[in-house]
Amino acid sequence: MNRFHVHLNVTDLDSSIRFYSALFATQPAVVKADYAKWMLDDPRVNFAISTTGRTAGIDHLGFQVDSADGLAAMGQRLDAAGGSVVPEDATICCYARSDKLWTEDPQGTRWETFHTTGAATTYYAGDAACATDGTACNPDAASMAPRPVAVASCCAPASGCC
Repeated sequence: MNRFHVHLNVTDLDSSIRFYSALFATQPAVVKADYAKWMLDDPRVNFAISTTGRTAGIDHLGFQVDSADGLAAMGQRLDAAGGSVVPEDATICCYARSDKLWTEDPQGTRWETFHTTGAATTYYAGDAACATDGTACNPDAASMAPRPVAVASCCAPASGCC
């Protein structure tokens, strides 16, 4: 089952953790010096906050999927929605290893669809694969050109990085 994802940039992590812990009536599942994440079941949401230097507010929205097949299916839906879809394979972001698809809606809101494959010890790695050419996670999808391959083939299980 997919999980809705919200990522906010905050200026004060400790006070934000206190606020959202009270709001959600639970402590975060992950807490780092610059990041916290709640994996809520009611509503089913992956809610993350970070202090990574961006302007406070909504950083991006998205969907966390349970499998590579789920990511490929969401990739087809993103492609049908008409925006540029930018794959980011085998990346490290938000203390996790993931395969991702980035796009923007007509208003410029960034959307991240991702399948997490494991944990990581850093917020992001400077060697993000494929789509971002080494930039940090949460890329500006509008400034990146999509790779000249079909989303479904790029995100197909066992296809590797396109």
